[in-house]
Amino acid sequence: MKVERFSEPVAFHGEGPVWWDGLRVVDMLAGDIVALDGNGKPADRLHVGRVAAAFRPRRAGGLVVAVERGFALVGSDGAGETLPELWDDPGVRMNDGATDPQGRFYCGSMAYDMTAGAGALYRFDADGAVSVVLPSVTCSNGLAWSPDGATAYYVDSLTHRIDVFDYDAVAGLAGRRPFVAVAEDEGLPDGLTVDAEGGVWVAFFGGSAVRRYSTDGRLDDVLELPVSQVTACTFGGPALDELYITTSRLEVPEGDQSEAGSVFRARPGVTGLAPTPFAR
Repeated sequence: MKVERFSEPVAFHGEGPVWWDGLRVVDMLAGDIVALDGNGKPADRLHVGRVAAAFRPRRAGGLVVAVERGFALVGSDGAGETLPELWDDPGVRMNDGATDPQGRFYCGSMAYDMTAGAGALYRFDADGAVSVVLPSVTCSNGLAWSPDGATAYYVDSLTHRIDVFDYDAVAGLAGRRPFVAVAEDEGLPDGLTVDAEGGVWVAFFGGSAVRRYSTDGRLDDVLELPVSQVTACTFGGPALDELYITTSRLEVPEGDQSEAGSVFRARPGVTGLAPTPFAR
């Protein structure tokens, strides 16, 4: 399957792609959300803070954003409201997140220096309540739900696993167990998305690839990229039949991999799922 470059480098550490009124990605360590036009050109750059970790559209219009040490709300007019910080340790930041089928926004944290157990997975509800869903994680990363909403897939990258949970609206995430074990020479599992057939697409940081796993954990597709630091992926396009893949220059030597930081695109023959808006 051919992977093509969709954009020039638009981020130092590109992450968190979302198809919402076109493609938007985060330039995480610049604190920006970048909107790309149909030709992959930056059409808008919204600065939200020191870090823009992850975001989703809101039912009320605008965005919910995970910033360095908590959450922020952006209105449809672009005006932002940063909520009280969840911690005061400058060595820990938010990293990746998603909304559950009820529209609650989850985002997980990590230490800048990857201190084991320094992060957590948080849930931000529409009424403003924030709770810890998973304590003591190291590099909280990709999270996505199955098409029927009964299963969630999650990555804490340094475990070298993709895990799976049972899910319902009341109990939340339960029954965590390994879904796929990843060999260290394949890179670190990073961001992920789920297609309409239930296939799980996972980006591999340091692995130059996106891999698709069937619902039974079997590897059944590999998309190879010309850069090493592959960070996340999402389905987009009018029919949600295009897979957009973000990449990073983080830990890439100066002068190497001129395409790092670009967004890539593939047409894998399956469709994806639209993002669930945050319920506020």
